[in-house]
Amino acid sequence: MQSVIPPNIILDNLLKNWLLEDIGRGDRTTAGLFSADQVIPGAGYWLVKESGVIAGLPIAARVFQLLDEKVNFLPTVTEGEWCESGTVIAKLDGPLDSLLTGERVALNLGMRLSGIATMTRKYADKIADLSVQLVDTRKTTPGLRILEKYATQVGGAKNHRMGLDDAVMIKDNHIAAAGGIGEAIAKVRETIPYPLTIEVETETLAEVETALEYQADIIMLDNMSVEVMQQAVKIIRQNNSRIKIEASGNITLDTIRNVAQTGVDYVSTSAPITRSTWLDLSMKIEKNITNIAGGGRGLE
Repeated sequence: MQSVIPPNIILDNLLKNWLLEDIGRGDRTTAGLFSADQVIPGAGYWLVKESGVIAGLPIAARVFQLLDEKVNFLPTVTEGEWCESGTVIAKLDGPLDSLLTGERVALNLGMRLSGIATMTRKYADKIADLSVQLVDTRKTTPGLRILEKYATQVGGAKNHRMGLDDAVMIKDNHIAAAGGIGEAIAKVRETIPYPLTIEVETETLAEVETALEYQADIIMLDNMSVEVMQQAVKIIRQNNSRIKIEASGNITLDTIRNVAQTGVDYVSTSAPITRSTWLDLSMKIEKNITNIAGGGRGLE
């Protein structure tokens, strides 16, 4: 499955704000090393310090491009590739001050996204031989959703809705507010534009029957035991084979395969994002700075 990089028209404003957050009124350290009229060429590389799936290299490249178009960021591995500790995953060159100033924002994003992609891959691998799709959720870090969901794609998952405007998902609190599943589906159907689908969350077989009666397009089986889930899948398939079925709720690496084997179409979980840790990456400058203040030889 090919992952889709967010378009620059959306991405650039985010990256610019994160660069501004880090740089503030100026990079005091780097500015102290170089005089204003110095342009010292630099080169370096990115190194993986623990094994995992690499994600975010095109994002990192864009960080440096926005900071200084003279920086070249060249990945040496494929996005989504599993890399062992010690692998060089990118090389970069350009004005040394720009390499130093952009380092932290670019690395932070690379580490965060690679961590998510790595955890996603672990979940996806558990069900890779089954005809079921792993999907993510809206449990994302505010401001980072588009990139975190990109990382789950890189890891092998499919994106669930990006936001509330993508599709209708009637959850337990909506059901409580409306007075029941049937009432919620009927009210929402009156107002949504074509061709939005309606998904409804169910926790019991009785709720599944109601969702079928009111013709939900997708039925989510939430926090059900595997045994009850199997019964629910059978009921839905016998009623309407075109309805998509999603399983959700407390999905772990230990449980995902049993859930997937019930016959559902999708297994959704926030774990690849919420339970992931950053993958340790670092940037190394290949040459030493010498005699900068005196404007001497520059790099050796």
